[in-house]
Formats: sequence, structure tokens, C-alpha cells
Amino acid sequence: MKIEFKPMNFIYGFGYYLIFYWRMLKMNEVCKLLGIKYPIVQGAMQEVATAELAAAVSNGGGLGIIAAGGKTADQVREEIQKAKKLTKNTFAVNLMLMDPNTPEVVKVVIDEGVKVVTTGAGTPKPYMKDLKAAGIKVCPVIPNVKIAKKMEEMGADAVIAEGMEGGGHIGVLTSQTLWPQIADAVSIPLIAAGGIGDGRGVVSAFVAGAQAVQCGTIFSISKESPVGDNWRKLVIDATDTSTIVAGATIKDASRIIKNNIASKLTELELDQVSRDEFNSVMNEGLRNAVQKDDVEDGLVFSGQISGLINESLPAGEIVKKLMDEAQEVLDKKIELV
Repeated sequence: MKIEFKPMNFIYGFGYYLIFYWRMLKMNEVCKLLGIKYPIVQGAMQEVATAELAAAVSNGGGLGIIAAGGKTADQVREEIQKAKKLTKNTFAVNLMLMDPNTPEVVKVVIDEGVKVVTTGAGTPKPYMKDLKAAGIKVCPVIPNVKIAKKMEEMGADAVIAEGMEGGGHIGVLTSQTLWPQIADAVSIPLIAAGGIGDGRGVVSAFVAGAQAVQCGTIFSISKESPVGDNWRKLVIDATDTSTIVAGATIKDASRIIKNNIASKLTELELDQVSRDEFNSVMNEGLRNAVQKDDVEDGLVFSGQISGLINESLPAGEIVKKLMDEAQEVLDKKIELV
């Protein structure tokens, strides 16, 4: 049998493997930075990102995150200590910087020897010196290029760029437009977030310049999540148009699943209520959804990717599934003629 040598096929094939090898090096760089096995980060979902969930993700090889938002410093310490008993692997704590008790929470994080911190809802500048002095890796969540650059100048170790497709608090740019611009603008690693729920999303983030991904919605219904069966079913039954954005006009946009409280929040926004009043209703609704599994008058944060999610799995299996699916996508050969 005669084998025909096609120079262009060889060039494209060799180029494919060079690109793949480069991606693996970049992923390994982030994994080393964060002390994890796989470049998968669990989103810091208020009321949902507990010690149990964070530990399960970390045990699966990803980076689990405990959400400090809405908790006292003592409660955060309790969650950290609980996570330490559940995993020997690295986990992180997310600081919601608008919380008035953030200085006390930062002291707890340092005292407990947490290795990684993610931040949101404000600037970490007042705490950066102490966090870095304690050897903590700081990864702020950012919505645009300007803030990404500021975080790099401030000494951030990586940035988490979240597109508006994600659940919870969001910015105004889509992931596919945001990620590559951030990748080109900063030299520190990019962790991509917003609209990632399977291996295709992971690969698209890597192609856009990310070295790791952060996923929220898919982990929110994992077996270790504190949410109830009603919440899980609502997300699993969701379609591509099941979410809305509430609070955009008061500069506190959040993506949630449509239900009674979503309608109420829309009315409050139209009535131009204060941001404090709006957030008070949101926080109460979130507690009702998580603690009482009330998904009619309870608020369910969820990303647009919920329409793609069709099952609840253990967090560790989710990490492995995301990586396996991403590998399958990368292994596909495209015949070029």
C-alpha cells in the first residue's frame, strides 16, 4: 500500500500537538500555583459554598471554595476547621469585600493558614499586603480589562474573569468577549468563569487564553451541596431561557431562575427601591431557597448553562467528568483537505 505524504496535514498535525502541549504546560502552571491537581475551581456561591462542598471538590482534585459572604468571622473559622477535617488538599475562602466584617474574616483566614483566597464585591487593596505576607495566593473575580490590570498591579496572583452568563452577581460582558481580552491584557494566569458546564466549555475557555476554569451552577446541585431536591430539580429542568437578570439598574445585577421572587425583584427594581432594600429581599430569598428548599418564593442563583445540566453528581465526579470531556474534545481529529 502506498502512503501519500501530505505536508500540510503533517504541519497542521504537528501544530495541533504543539498547541496541546503548550496548554498542558499552562494548566500545570496554574495547578502548581494553587496547589491542585486539575485546573477546575468551584464557584464561591453564598450560602451554597460550604465546607462540605469545598472539601468534596478539593478531594476530587479541583479547588473547592468556602464562601465567607454573609457569615460572621467565627462562622468562617468554623467552616475552615470543618473543611480541614474533610480534606487534606488545598481549598480556598472567598471574601465578599462589601461585608463590614471583612477585616475580621481576613484575620481568621490568615490565622487558619488558608492557602488561597478569592475576592469579590470590592477591592482587596486594603488587605493585599497582609494576605501576601502570609503567603496566601489572591485571585480576585473581575468583570473587565481595566479592573484586571489594576488587580495585576496590586499584586494579584491570578484573576477570575466572569462573563454575564454566570449565575449570581454578574457584569455586563459575555464570556467569549471577556476572556480573550483579559488574556491579552495581563501576564498573570486567567481563570475563566461564566457559562461553563461541560468539557466543551472548558476547552473554549482554554482556547480563549484561560489556564483554568471556575464553575458554579454545576457544583450548586452536586450531591455535597446544601441545597434541597427542589433546587436541584429546578436547575435540571431549566432551559436556555429559564434565567433572568435582576438588579441591573441599581448596579447590582444578578442572574437567577424565574419564579415568584424573581418577579418581585423585577417589580422592586422598577419601583427604584434602594440597593439595601433590594439586597435585603435577595438575601432573605436566598436563605429561604437554601435552608427551606423553597424555590417559589426562594431565590435560586443559576447561570444560563443550567439548560445544559441534566443530572446531580458527586462533586469529585464533576471535576473528573469536566476533565475527561475536555480531553475528548482535544483528542478529536479534524481532517483538513
